[in-house]
Amino acid sequence: MSWLAGDLTTLALCWRIERRDGVTIGLTAHDRDLEIDGLVYRAAPGMTPSAITRSAALDSDSMDVTGALTSSAISEADLLAGRWDGAQVAVFATDWTAPDERVSLGEGTIGAVETRGDALTAELRGAAAALERPVVEETSPECRADLGDKRCRVAMAGRRRLARVTAMDGAVLTLDSAEPVANGWGGGRLRWLGGGNSGLEDAVARSEGTEVTLRRPPRFDGAGALIEIIEGCDKSIATCAGRFGNAANFRGEPYLPGIDLLTRYPGG
Repeated sequence: MSWLAGDLTTLALCWRIERRDGVTIGLTAHDRDLEIDGLVYRAAPGMTPSAITRSAALDSDSMDVTGALTSSAISEADLLAGRWDGAQVAVFATDWTAPDERVSLGEGTIGAVETRGDALTAELRGAAAALERPVVEETSPECRADLGDKRCRVAMAGRRRLARVTAMDGAVLTLDSAEPVANGWGGGRLRWLGGGNSGLEDAVARSEGTEVTLRRPPRFDGAGALIEIIEGCDKSIATCAGRFGNAANFRGEPYLPGIDLLTRYPGG
């Protein structure tokens, strides 16, 4: 790159951030906006990366990005709501006089995010971070598959329903539609299709009639919002066999002896 070898460089750092819902933004440490491949990289001079650690070993590549929270780019409310969790990030350097030339500095996903006042620090985790996850499942009496996935194989046709939130009290929502069976939505997912929570998902703890209790209160007010609610499962062998007729695909060990097996004795 000839623009890196000159006495006076025209270096600009850029970040391309793509959320899981497809929303993509560009930020640059340059003092003016740059347009690269049709995406406008907004000037954010307060954005500064830490030292970038790259290696050929199996250690995880990592980097921290520190900058200012701005409502037009990344707001504190969206960060705390989880909209940016797992977002894909590409960091590169470019010549601001000819932005089509670039040098890749790193890519990965957003990990831990810390906010302090009007500043944020986001951890960028590289692809090697996936090697830190366990590769072998532990035994469990509950099923380790998710309802409808390729291991469970239960057909989800008819198990998703659109509804509207008519009332909201903390984590308890009242819908205009009743559950298909007792606690039918317990253990399922709720996707927000409107309102301030649009694009977010919440886990359902339990349901009763038209009432749904989430595992945590929604981030924003959801009264009147349209949602998609997906049937759930309590992951027990009884529900798998009785409600879904799917015991052959149960991914758990409900009858495996516990660790207290050696301490048992007749009549104990």
